[in-house]
Amino acid sequence: MKYMIKDNQAGFVLKNGVFQKMITSGTYYFSKLFGYHVEIEEMTGEVDYLDVPYQVLSRDSTFLNATIHIEIPDGSIGFLYVNGKLTSFANRKEYTFWNQFDKYQIKVVSMEEPVIGSQVSKQMISLVPKSYYTEMAVGEGEIGLVYYDHVLQNQLSKGIYRFWNFSHNITGKIFDMKQKELDIVGQEILTKDKIGIRMNVACMYKIRDAVEFASTISDLKGQLYSAAQLVIREIVGNYKLDEILEGKEHISKEIFAALKERETMFCINFLTAGIKDIILPGEIKAIMNSVLVAEKTAQANVISRREEVASTRSLLNTAKLMDENKTLYKLKELEYLERICDRVGEISVNGNAGLLEQLGKIM
Repeated sequence: MKYMIKDNQAGFVLKNGVFQKMITSGTYYFSKLFGYHVEIEEMTGEVDYLDVPYQVLSRDSTFLNATIHIEIPDGSIGFLYVNGKLTSFANRKEYTFWNQFDKYQIKVVSMEEPVIGSQVSKQMISLVPKSYYTEMAVGEGEIGLVYYDHVLQNQLSKGIYRFWNFSHNITGKIFDMKQKELDIVGQEILTKDKIGIRMNVACMYKIRDAVEFASTISDLKGQLYSAAQLVIREIVGNYKLDEILEGKEHISKEIFAALKERETMFCINFLTAGIKDIILPGEIKAIMNSVLVAEKTAQANVISRREEVASTRSLLNTAKLMDENKTLYKLKELEYLERICDRVGEISVNGNAGLLEQLGKIM
């Protein structure tokens, strides 16, 4: 039987199903009567004809010279380059490529060392399945803790870190070290004089030490909230309502001082704490409003009386001066006469007396 092998093809010669040799471009004749058969394959990409083990094919020098065989050891992965360009991720143990028209290369990277080094680029890591590695992105003002098999290994600052999951079980925790706000809203408190009020308190805090915090605290916000509630009730409950309303700043300082004493329990630092709002019950609010209206009314009456007294005293002083000084009295008389004339449309006088005299009689 005649076989024509093209320039980009290879033929695998079998006799009674047993590999004999590989042939390249040309015309060949093999008799089926003697059990010969030729399998033809394109010499591009990965070698597809591997029904025969590679160890058998590699005994043929023609096959060996036309192909490249790459083995990836245990604990390693590979990245396939075709003609110098990265194309895919290689995770099988063995690869065989035709190496006639395109140049194939696999860059082998070991996963024995957990830290993924700079030799693995961002483009390379984008081809690796997520199950192969753990990524930690530590932001501004954050600290990351990385654990190998639940044992703390390192403390990480701002940056992106990647670890192979081959040798160890890699886990990570990220802690925000920036200051945070804790609001205790609508806290119900019974004052010393048995009046129920509600209070809003705001606290500012930040984590002091990430390593100590990770080994000590599990639910920070919940524990802080409970601790702040107890402190507020303990302190505010010792004051009467009037004392609370008048001494808001002083009580805020007491709350802050009490929280500072407890901050070591939570591995944090309290920065501020204070009362934002005091919410009174409806009936108490109505009573307070009535008292306020009464106080303001009394203040207005006092001011009104004070002004009346001042006005009377001013009139008395003016009268004394006018009584003692006739000229001043006359000037005052003319001043009032001028005011009257401003409001009069027409005045009739005769020539029997002086103008001022007649105007004076009119007055």
